[in-house]
Amino acid sequence: MSEPLSAQKLQHESVVVVYGGTSSEREVSLKSGAAVLAALKRQGFNVVGYDPRERGLTGLEQLAPDKVFIALHGRGGEDGALQGALELLDIPYTGSGVMASALGMDKQRTKLVWQALNLPTPESIILDERSDWEGVAERLGLPLIVKPVHEGSTLGINIVRSKEELVSAYRDAARFDAQVMAERFVVGEEYTVALLEETALPAIRVEVPGGFYDYEAKYLSNTTQYHLPCGLSAADEKALSVLCQRAFAAIGGSGWGRVDVMRDGEGKFWLLEVNTVPGMTDHSLVPQAAAYAGISFDQLVMDILITAERPNSLALGGHETA
Repeated sequence: MSEPLSAQKLQHESVVVVYGGTSSEREVSLKSGAAVLAALKRQGFNVVGYDPRERGLTGLEQLAPDKVFIALHGRGGEDGALQGALELLDIPYTGSGVMASALGMDKQRTKLVWQALNLPTPESIILDERSDWEGVAERLGLPLIVKPVHEGSTLGINIVRSKEELVSAYRDAARFDAQVMAERFVVGEEYTVALLEETALPAIRVEVPGGFYDYEAKYLSNTTQYHLPCGLSAADEKALSVLCQRAFAAIGGSGWGRVDVMRDGEGKFWLLEVNTVPGMTDHSLVPQAAAYAGISFDQLVMDILITAERPNSLALGGHETA
């Protein structure tokens, strides 16, 4: 976590908050970036916001910041592309490195890593136009989930309750990504755990009246309920935190992030996905967990910024310490 001397040093450096971009998550990213930018300005930082949709990397390079706070969600910002560019420019940045960012954005390959380490995650199958739809339904059972492999914010995700719905769900997801997956549906409670360096923040249980935590429930609805405390026993919440830390470490995650999990009727936790650049809007989960732990939004932004380290192009998961 942050130390006063580190914070004082940072305030003498130039910081650029990168947000917006061209992905399908642009609107959410603009809100996240604006919130982060305002928090840093309140704390007296020499900070500006930058939207790469305007002038790409050229404009960012010309700003020549000492550090970059990445608030760019989705492709181009969360998938290792921006991280790789910043590595080449030798600019320290927040969050995970190139490999971990790319892997975390790929839900299917993240699952393969977890499965190799015997971490629990629902079974999944990659789909295409030639898929045996009946075989998919029989193998995974109904209902099941169809989702884009590389998309965030639950865009293009559908619950499929009959074999007849599979094709239309696949085609809907394919509007967002060339790769689409079907995943076994876990009936139960949904949890999310925010990670800040070595610390797991309090788990949040997400409850949606409609039963599905989609884009509207995440960012637009006022009926979605976020339970803090989450309602788990101390032992179960500790087990959940440890599982999420292991899952994040497995992909090489560093700095900060969030892991989403389901708990079935028998009390078993199932890993769903990793977010290496979580939202920082007024509906976002990481700020809620931090607030419950006694960390203000401004302090949270500071703590994340302090994780920005000098890039090292040979580092796989995170960065080499400056």
